[in-house]
Amino acid sequence: MTEILTHLAGRPVIVGSGIAGLMAALTLAPQPVVLITQAALGAETSSAWAQGGIAASIGADDSADLHLADTLAAGDGLCDPETAAGIVSEAPAVIAALEKLGVRFDRNAEGRLALGLEAAHSRPRIVHAEGDGSGAAIIRALVRAVSATPSITVLANFEVRRLALADGAIGGVLCASGGKAFIVPTPYVLLATGGLGGLYEATTNPVINFGQGIVLAARAGAALADMEFVQFHPTALRSKRRPLALVSEAVRGEGAMLVNERGERFMADQPAQELAPRDVVARAISAEIARGGKVFLDAREALGARFSSRFPVIDTLCREAGVDPARQLIPVAPAVHYHMGGVATDKNGRSSLPSLWVAGEAASTGLHGANRLASNSLLEAAVMGMRSARDIGGTTVSLRPTVIEALPPQPDASPIRRIVSAHLGVLRNGGTIHGAIGALLPFVEKEGPATDPATVALLIAAFAALRTESRGAHARTDFPLKHVHAKRQTMNFPQVLNFARAVASDPLARSA
Repeated sequence: MTEILTHLAGRPVIVGSGIAGLMAALTLAPQPVVLITQAALGAETSSAWAQGGIAASIGADDSADLHLADTLAAGDGLCDPETAAGIVSEAPAVIAALEKLGVRFDRNAEGRLALGLEAAHSRPRIVHAEGDGSGAAIIRALVRAVSATPSITVLANFEVRRLALADGAIGGVLCASGGKAFIVPTPYVLLATGGLGGLYEATTNPVINFGQGIVLAARAGAALADMEFVQFHPTALRSKRRPLALVSEAVRGEGAMLVNERGERFMADQPAQELAPRDVVARAISAEIARGGKVFLDAREALGARFSSRFPVIDTLCREAGVDPARQLIPVAPAVHYHMGGVATDKNGRSSLPSLWVAGEAASTGLHGANRLASNSLLEAAVMGMRSARDIGGTTVSLRPTVIEALPPQPDASPIRRIVSAHLGVLRNGGTIHGAIGALLPFVEKEGPATDPATVALLIAAFAALRTESRGAHARTDFPLKHVHAKRQTMNFPQVLNFARAVASDPLARSA
């Protein structure tokens, strides 16, 4: 039996407690709002694990125009320039807003904000908090602020399984907690559920995150965009830990070099060398591994004894893996880190489905294009969380009665990880992509624990099959060149399902 939480009816519902969700809830205050999180408040979020900080053009030699140019270059032709310009221009205001909420950003000896350099940035513009523990420091401050705000009702350890519809618009959210089903009737839902790294065996994301917001929106009918673009961070720490620990780009920004097992600096002849865009570095490392080699990050000369003070979190993780980064090479490999695609939204976070907003990694705004620029993720999450909240606050929609459906089973991504990891990795081709479609479709068409994770994976595969070029984070060995004209892709779930069924009927797909 489903319990209807009538005392919360009509309030905006925010799903997710990373930076996007927390900033949205605080922006809506003092308007009553419900914040639903599948774990404890702020826990199991990619935001809390972010090492790199927030990109903001606040240096004396920097500007929003330079930040935009770097963003567009990294996005490899697929950014929405207007959207990107608007978001990067708000970066200084985001830093000020976070400081007002209690975030203490690192400062230099002169008392000015300390700015770090990361890959594909033309200026030092990364604002950190507590060194490489930026995400955790920001989340702690925001959690304290949310906990002190009476208008925010937090439903922790609640998992949203479906969006309830009423007359083609949002009517509520169907949740599970403690083995029971609940529905919160609402005409306003903001999905801020994060990424999909949990679909892959090698990821730096919380393994429970498989793209929940994407599947919720897709099954409700919302349009999706650029699902094929999955960013692999080039330098995850190679170890037994799952998820893999991240060795931040900021380490390379301090001068650390990539070398193979022969000691060769294989990025030396590339433009920007180790600080090339992530897709370039990830492909180069994958090529070294594909030939049977190993890749290491050498920070001995660049940082040496300073490593532990400059990167305390990474130092601890390295030592946990038996590596002293001040004196030894750090073993690294690519791992899924961020998803540029997601639910298609406008500049205010509105999806194509009435009364549904999406912010942060679950959304596709057009900021990141085919390849996210380092440290633009927390910036986008904060900006779009606040914009979505302001848009919700200025919208009046009547609560409609909804049809309550049965609670879907607890999702389980474990049967899907092998398929996705083998077929939809850094380097792809038509055979592996079609093989993924053929293997995933039976999970999608039969309701079970793997259905929702398989649905997200199928969306990635279908979009990947239709992009017959290599661009940004989507690299196809059978189509190594780019099309002359870059074009974003948008589809809804029924369109993807029809395409997948056509592909799966091909004997080659079934045997791949």
